[in-house]
Amino acid sequence: MTPTDTNAHADAHATPRPGALDGVRVVDLTQVMAGPFATMLLADLGADVIKVEQPGSGDQTRTSWGYPPPGRDSPAFHALNRNKRSVTLDLGSEQGKADFRRLLGDADIVIENFRPGVAARLGVDYDSVRAFKPDIVYASISGFGQYGPYAERPGYDLIAQGMAGAISITGDPDGTPVKCGLPVGDLGAGLLCLYGILGAHVHRLRTGEGQYLETSLYEAVLALSVWESTEFFSTGKAPERLGSANRMSAPYQVVRAADGHLTVAANNQRLWQRLCQALGLEHLAEDERFATNMARMERRPELVALIEGRLAATTVDEAVTLLLGAGVPAGPILDYAHILEHDPHAKARAMVEEYEHPVEGPTRVLGFPVKLGRTPARIRRHPPLLGEHNTELLTPATEDRR
Repeated sequence: MTPTDTNAHADAHATPRPGALDGVRVVDLTQVMAGPFATMLLADLGADVIKVEQPGSGDQTRTSWGYPPPGRDSPAFHALNRNKRSVTLDLGSEQGKADFRRLLGDADIVIENFRPGVAARLGVDYDSVRAFKPDIVYASISGFGQYGPYAERPGYDLIAQGMAGAISITGDPDGTPVKCGLPVGDLGAGLLCLYGILGAHVHRLRTGEGQYLETSLYEAVLALSVWESTEFFSTGKAPERLGSANRMSAPYQVVRAADGHLTVAANNQRLWQRLCQALGLEHLAEDERFATNMARMERRPELVALIEGRLAATTVDEAVTLLLGAGVPAGPILDYAHILEHDPHAKARAMVEEYEHPVEGPTRVLGFPVKLGRTPARIRRHPPLLGEHNTELLTPATEDRR
């Protein structure tokens, strides 16, 4: 980012500018996580996202986390639905279908995450939408894709992580397999869907052609297995669980110090030599057992035991300061309470945002992870109340105000 771009980003908070996707309309038929994450990112970039929800209940996450009282929505819903407008449509009724077609009039993108076949039964699938809006970009997210042996299976992040390999390589070597702590299937599918939508939208701008695209939680998890798939293709053996270690280099993992744990990333020969010097273990740099990265990987437990023995009387803060001073990448392991409340870098990077909610009052959410210098993302709307924009969007005589 150039200095000019940086200043433009800072100024945008005082003088809001149109977003990068200003003027793009998205009809959002998704709920829970993968789809709403994708559409929220579109909305953050300025797109007009119209969230279509079931009358009376709406997105399932509105009532998650302990079923809040009527008229109030859960923090989970708030986390994934800022900058959107909400309408309630019974898509099984003729009126609901007519209102849906009205929303399509100015739409550029439609996104859904029903189970395969449901959109067609409701008459909101790609073929039905394309007949009314030929240049539409239409995206589907599902658990396992629209075809294939697993297509009809229920799609949940946990199941996708298990069936696409993530759980098989997560956890300690002698422990129980565990899922990744973050919902990589859901969030990965949302990101990949967004990537496909933006590519299709650019194609539409260039040629006038719409198109259909789809992805799945299963493919998202599998697509993220860059190192693991490479290990199998190279060796013919299924990758195993390594705890926090890296399957391509060592030492590159969590190690224990006197009062906790830290991360150390000496993942090349130069950094390995610096690590040895910083810890007073210069003799290890000349030891044939650890002379190469392959040798260190083969003797990883022995190597880690030697490093942890050296750090046994050193605090985490002392160890991190020592290693960083020697040019060795290292860091503490911070929890979310510290990061979101006290971490100066998270504050400097504006990774916590606050907005005023009409029911909940001041509400905090994560900030924007991509900083666009000329068209920065910003919170323009609170997460919508259920059906908040019915009158605004579904009454023909009412001027549409984006």
